[in-house]
Amino acid sequence: MFTKLGVQLFTVRGVMKDARQIGETLCRLREIGYEEVQTAGCPLPLPEFAALVRDAGLSVVGTHEGFEGMCADPETAMANHRVLGTTNIGIGGMPAAGYESREELDRFIREANRLADAIYPHGFKFTFHNHHMEFRRMGDKTIMEILADGLDPQKTSFVLDTYWVQCGGGDVRHWMEKLAGRIDILHLKDMKFTDGPQIAEIGQGNLYWDGIMEIAEAIGVKHYVVEQDKNFVGGTPEKKLSGDVFESLRLSAEFLRQYMK
Repeated sequence: MFTKLGVQLFTVRGVMKDARQIGETLCRLREIGYEEVQTAGCPLPLPEFAALVRDAGLSVVGTHEGFEGMCADPETAMANHRVLGTTNIGIGGMPAAGYESREELDRFIREANRLADAIYPHGFKFTFHNHHMEFRRMGDKTIMEILADGLDPQKTSFVLDTYWVQCGGGDVRHWMEKLAGRIDILHLKDMKFTDGPQIAEIGQGNLYWDGIMEIAEAIGVKHYVVEQDKNFVGGTPEKKLSGDVFESLRLSAEFLRQYMK
């Protein structure tokens, strides 16, 4: 069982427009019960943002940053992540060309491994977050299989997203087991079905959370991070509440507490 719950700040992007609002948002997240955050870009100068995170009683456990910039200047990327206090240097998805041809996919894997080679000796890991596109076939394998085979298993890790695995037709627990030891951050996101697959608060959809959380503990997941690309209280399109993101996150946290120490 885990002790701390995190949130991907992309979830609350709509209420992080300036320093005052960012500070208030971070404090509300802590009040709800979240103790860790993962960034998706940074809206303020890093020292100022990092101070607001600390003042709210939170810690940064990973990032989603621009791949090309990190590859071009790993030293600056590491310096920035030291300011944030995290060793997980990540991207939210690979460049679009990587999904279109095996040549470009192989190029991405080579560049990612070169970046990992540069940062790993200094205590950092390169992290990759999946969507559903990785489950398209490219030849006789899915893109996800090619990535799992090609990315360095020691120097890189996956931010496995439960919703996007399911949406792509993968089996969440199979992929957790397949990537055992390579998932430092697990994105918790539920799926329900109305006119099509739809993101839902944890416990409001159809994913088998008892099994997912059992395997997460068994394979040594370090950080459990809730992400809501869109926010649905109760889960119906009619109840989409872009301004009620905190209620959305409260519902997910409330459900997940049964798995925490």
